[in-house]
Amino acid sequence: MWLLAAVGSAVFAGVVSILAKAGIRNTPSNVATAIRTVVVLVFAWVMVFVVGSQGGLMQVSARSLLFLVLSGLATGGSWLAYFHALQIGPVHRVVAVDKSSVVLTVLAGIAFFGETANLPMKLVGIAIVAAGTWAMLPRARDRRAAEGAWLPFSIVAAVFAALTTLLAKVGIADVESNLGTAIRTSVVLVMAWIVIVVSGEVRLVLRTPPRDLAWIAISGIATGASWLCFYRALQIGPVSGVASIDRTSVLVSALLAWLVFRERPTRGAMVGLGLILVGTVALVWQ
Repeated sequence: MWLLAAVGSAVFAGVVSILAKAGIRNTPSNVATAIRTVVVLVFAWVMVFVVGSQGGLMQVSARSLLFLVLSGLATGGSWLAYFHALQIGPVHRVVAVDKSSVVLTVLAGIAFFGETANLPMKLVGIAIVAAGTWAMLPRARDRRAAEGAWLPFSIVAAVFAALTTLLAKVGIADVESNLGTAIRTSVVLVMAWIVIVVSGEVRLVLRTPPRDLAWIAISGIATGASWLCFYRALQIGPVSGVASIDRTSVLVSALLAWLVFRERPTRGAMVGLGLILVGTVALVWQ
């Protein structure tokens, strides 16, 4: 059951990158993140009431609430960095670096959650994914891919994404997954809007082009769907397995980036994508 949910998360997450890229062509990434979060929050709470888990809100323990809030803060940091990188960098490379968070996640799953089943294969998978991510990085001769400062932002996004998964695993242990997602999203919303208020970008919200707004809203819905699948899978499945399947969204993003934005991966990037796929298979091999 968790495997199916994780696959759904990966597919939706892959689509999100393309929709978001389309929505931030003429809109600052921080503004787009704040708007998207509103959509995700509405989607998340609608799902809470659909499944009838709103009654559990008052029963959430202080420990679970703390970890959900921390997870939300990590998510906010990851989003702000990720969508800025996505705005200034090539989709397939940004997504690949961001999804390298699976390496940190799997290692943490082994260290903190005792997920040592088939450990040798997991270590091999980590090494292959790391090699694939390295192959995706721009070389000095690849000037077009090296333009801008997208790489540091992608790395920051990956670190925060790994923290998000680990903190959420603890936070939703005793909380219905839809409710946990809604609580986390509420934290992200507050954080995202504080950022644009402090930066003085809040005035740009009402100036968002209608076309960008439509793409941002649709990407928010896709994000909500991806989150619901991901945190359901995380609640009932192993951290390493769920995170590994979810990270295959890089393949979906790369394919769509080629079809929609005509981003042609270099030979090194294609080798990297292949290694990431092989490494993911090794990570979830039982």
